Amino acid sequence: MASGAAARFAPYHKWDRNFFLTYVVLIWFGILNGFVPEILEHVAKNKPPYPFIIHVHAVAFVGWLVVLTVQTLLIRRSRHELHRKLGVVAVALAAIMIVVGPATAFYMQRYHWGTPESDPAFIAIQLGDIIGFTGLAGAAFALRGNSPAHKRLILMATLYITDAGFARFLGGPVHGLVGDGFFPYMAQMFLANDLLILGIGAYDLVTRKRLHPAYAAGVIWCFALQATETFLDHAPFFLPFAKHLIGH
Repeated sequence: MASGAAARFAPYHKWDRNFFLTYVVLIWFGILNGFVPEILEHVAKNKPPYPFIIHVHAVAFVGWLVVLTVQTLLIRRSRHELHRKLGVVAVALAAIMIVVGPATAFYMQRYHWGTPESDPAFIAIQLGDIIGFTGLAGAAFALRGNSPAHKRLILMATLYITDAGFARFLGGPVHGLVGDGFFPYMAQMFLANDLLILGIGAYDLVTRKRLHPAYAAGVIWCFALQATETFLDHAPFFLPFAKHLIGH
């Protein structure tokens, strides 16, 4: 039987500093590739300005990514005290996003009502994203004294809300490969994020020979919530409820 010390999850590995930075770069890649072409096309075609709440949402979300990047770099440089102080900013940004995210979703659902872009049932995905982020980020802040758990949960929280970026440029090709249906739709929406989330576990199995319990719980939370979001988005009974939620 393995001793208690051997059975513990190793808090650090020499590859960690590059692994977590690589993930931050991949997250930026997904967001920039998903949104920048759309923004450029919007400007090029001289479409109406985005509603103000979209700008607020963008500032909050990009602010979160900037703080995540800075925090990752601070840990690489062993600036742990400054990292802890900046954590207060991360908590404040998370609280703002938890409010701004649903507000933006409801506003844009009303904004697109009656147009080809109207999709009331999609509110299940939009609200599910912020619920997923809230659970993972909240757990990460609660476990901030447990560095391995904290880092993995923060990374998963961020990945959970990058689905809109990755799906914008990968969703179409994935749909072309897998077609329609419950699981194909899940792949269209979440495949890139889920592969990255599973990649964290694969990395830990290589470097620690085990999964961190917080990571394992986070994976269950992610996939259960994604399945629930997809079910509601496709369920006939949810559409009237979604219309009621957005005021129609």
